[in-house]
Amino acid sequence: MVSRAERGALADWFWTIDRFFLAAFILLMGVGFMLSFAASPAVAERIGLDSFHFVKRHALFLLPAIAVMLGISFLTPRQVRRAAMILLILSLGAMVLALFFGVEVKGSRRWISIGSFSVQPSEFMKPAFVIVCAWLFAEHARQPEIPGNLFAIILFGIVAALLIAQPDLGQTILTAAVWGGMFFMAGMPWLWIIVLGGAGAGGLLTAYTLLPHVAARIDKFMTGEGDTFQMDTAREALIRGDWFGQGPGEGIIKRIIPDSHTDFIFSVAAEEFGIVFCMVIVAIFAFVVMRGLNHAFKERNDFTRFAVAGLVLQIGIQSMINIGVNLELLPAKGMTLPLISYGGSSMIAICVTAGFILALTRHRPEKRASERSLFRSGIVAPAE
Repeated sequence: MVSRAERGALADWFWTIDRFFLAAFILLMGVGFMLSFAASPAVAERIGLDSFHFVKRHALFLLPAIAVMLGISFLTPRQVRRAAMILLILSLGAMVLALFFGVEVKGSRRWISIGSFSVQPSEFMKPAFVIVCAWLFAEHARQPEIPGNLFAIILFGIVAALLIAQPDLGQTILTAAVWGGMFFMAGMPWLWIIVLGGAGAGGLLTAYTLLPHVAARIDKFMTGEGDTFQMDTAREALIRGDWFGQGPGEGIIKRIIPDSHTDFIFSVAAEEFGIVFCMVIVAIFAFVVMRGLNHAFKERNDFTRFAVAGLVLQIGIQSMINIGVNLELLPAKGMTLPLISYGGSSMIAICVTAGFILALTRHRPEKRASERSLFRSGIVAPAE
């Protein structure tokens, strides 16, 4: 146990970290590791691998992911901005390389092979993009003569273009939704809301018209015709699980879901542990989002407010998309359930996001003392 009287980086971290956030992230990772035992053996056996191949790799990714999350949580807001800028530059460069030299999977070039591992640069781009855009929006709010909003729009255009070129419509929609939410918080004019909303609708229509795989997924979702095997089996797993599930290891439908360890792990959770268990998972994600937005609402600093809100929205919207696909409320997107689904890039990248959240929501006594001093001098208004 660390004493309050101690002084040092570890002691300061222990007494200033948001333990509720930390507990929620660790709990989600624990649930994901547990579900990997239920969801991945059948997939491994189908492709001729050892039954626990994905379980072992999940554990292998889990340890560095936790280390990354905890390491980033020690950073100050200024260091978070610098780290995010470096990460954004590297990830955007890697996304460009992936278009020309990446591994092609199902018609998309999103991965770069490094030895026996594959890295998806767009996963690491997302948290860095949120932080950099939050800084740009905050700078414009602080000094309107600085064209921060314009730079954020240009940056979003670059990111969206690279995602569409892969192509990855799901990540494009996620990134656009988070960016739009942050821009709205930053005081987006109604004219921009209309213009960007129209541009988004036009982009979706263009994607439907020009990208056959997008049109096929939407048509299957709307009509129920075509190859809907994965969606149908996911629905059967949900129905079979009922309220309290079939029990650990007793799932049957999960064995024939092609991506049961990644995109459809929520359906596996429903079959083996029941709808009540799935509601608990949803409640944890909802807690993360609501606590983050509550912190953003109370935060004085514009950068921290925009960044925390954007990061928790990213986690929340991604989880909503994944769960919506499992419940057949949305077309298939190929998007993981944060901190739960198997995937090294996704796991470590979401832990980068979690680390940024922990770093930005730490209680900093020196910051509060400075605010009280400014209040006494009449420079700032008291907190509500």
